[in-house]
Amino acid sequence: MKVGIVGCGLIGQKRARSLGSRHSLVAVADINLTRAEQLASTYPGCQAFQDWQEVVSQPQIDMIIVATTNDMLTSVALEAVKNGKPVLLEKPGARHADELEQLVELAAKQKVLVKVGFNHRFHPAFIKARELWDTGEAGELMYIRARYGHGGRLGYEKEWRADPAIAGGGELLDQGVHLIDLSRWFAGDFSQVQGHTATYFWQMPVEDNSFMLLKTPRNQAAWLHVSCTEWKNLFSFEIFGHNAKLQIDGLGGSYGVERLTYYRMLPQMGPPETTAWEYPGEDKSWDKEFNYFVECLEQGRTPEGNLEDALEALKIIRELYRQADYPTTNFKEAQA
Repeated sequence: MKVGIVGCGLIGQKRARSLGSRHSLVAVADINLTRAEQLASTYPGCQAFQDWQEVVSQPQIDMIIVATTNDMLTSVALEAVKNGKPVLLEKPGARHADELEQLVELAAKQKVLVKVGFNHRFHPAFIKARELWDTGEAGELMYIRARYGHGGRLGYEKEWRADPAIAGGGELLDQGVHLIDLSRWFAGDFSQVQGHTATYFWQMPVEDNSFMLLKTPRNQAAWLHVSCTEWKNLFSFEIFGHNAKLQIDGLGGSYGVERLTYYRMLPQMGPPETTAWEYPGEDKSWDKEFNYFVECLEQGRTPEGNLEDALEALKIIRELYRQADYPTTNFKEAQA
């Protein structure tokens, strides 16, 4: 496939590397032209532009990857879909649910596939966990408990993620959307949403912590916490069934070695039978997600981690912002 990328920052660069040798990067765009040129220079024949529409409108391009700041995600994707081009859209897909609904409607009308960048589904520990869960041996789901956090960095409160007009929200929208998506992947839809969202440390107009209690119609719960006051990067995701627990820790890099531990309850109870898998090395989830989307395009099937999944996650986030101690820009815009 011939691919165009809009947004050449850290994520755009990761997405470019995920193409591998089978596909080609033919055009990139970034408001910082130098950054676009730097990325293009590593891919023979790739053109660099400052105007993203120069990429989206090129007829020879088969797919658009959108890796911009949150305020531009939907705008670029809408134009790509109008041009009939499939889109791999970086999470969260939009600043809020109302913004994304326009894209959901247009993609359905145009019959163009859009996948949202929920790459965590493609981490090897989650792939293995889903495989084990689907056997049914862990029993019926009781609840999920998960934490995801980092410690920020000097000047974090001055970055674009701290600007509600650009980001749409804070930590809940940034890392929280991943935990919500993963929880929906195992538990299904949530009908009850409760939470507490606040800013404790960073002097910024968006939140740095969010605590969530989500419940399914069958009263199964997901208890989730996201934070950018974690200080030591952390990822922990536990799935509790009647017969076993699946626990994923780490995501590689600063989050620690990725590990899946399967605790299977014995008939006599007591200490469980424990099996563990470790996945050291480079994060290949970006590659796997891209290849999966290509397969979906080739086979004409709707991908998982799609626009509908992103929309449901953003609706949950909208409700959590509604319940917040202070009205966020995200909620205000959604209600305008």
